[in-house]
Amino acid sequence: MNGSDENVGRAAQSKRADARRNKETLLDAAAAVFVRSGVEAPVRDIAAEAGVGLGTIYRHFPTRADLIIAVYRHQVDACAEAGPELLSTSATAHAALGQWIDLFVDFLVTKHGLAAVLQSDNAGFETLHAYFLDRLVPVCAQLLDAAARSGEIRPDLEAYELMRGVGNLCIGADNDPRYDARRLVELLIAGLRRP
Repeated sequence: MNGSDENVGRAAQSKRADARRNKETLLDAAAAVFVRSGVEAPVRDIAAEAGVGLGTIYRHFPTRADLIIAVYRHQVDACAEAGPELLSTSATAHAALGQWIDLFVDFLVTKHGLAAVLQSDNAGFETLHAYFLDRLVPVCAQLLDAAARSGEIRPDLEAYELMRGVGNLCIGADNDPRYDARRLVELLIAGLRRP
């Protein structure tokens, strides 16, 4: 490969990396708007949040369903990728678990309005729940196993049960300003500790 070919290759990689970053910026902006306004928020609000034109959004996501699915998957991926990082940087495995559960709660909040949309007959939505479980349950299990091995928590906890419990604690939090789901989830995670 000569120098010219290498420069073309680097330029193409740089362009792909820029496109990936731009798409992630769009997805982060959409998630923020969904949290504030629900998944039916106008696309122009998402474009304003991301600092792009409407055409850019529609070029990446031709339909609202495409955008919702992409935001959901992006949030699942971010939550999944955070688990191993937290394990390597937190003071203890239990601390990593608590921080990850906090991210998981944020993810559940980001789904604001998604439940109703998931009831639609769009085929793309059918695979989201399986994707969610496939990506997040193993990460939660890894965090639980690390905390159990270090003796911080009981060893008989199941990741799916914990995630389901956290999800149930988050139900209705957006309908009652007096209900603090995050505080209850913190109590749950604190309660996992061995005396």
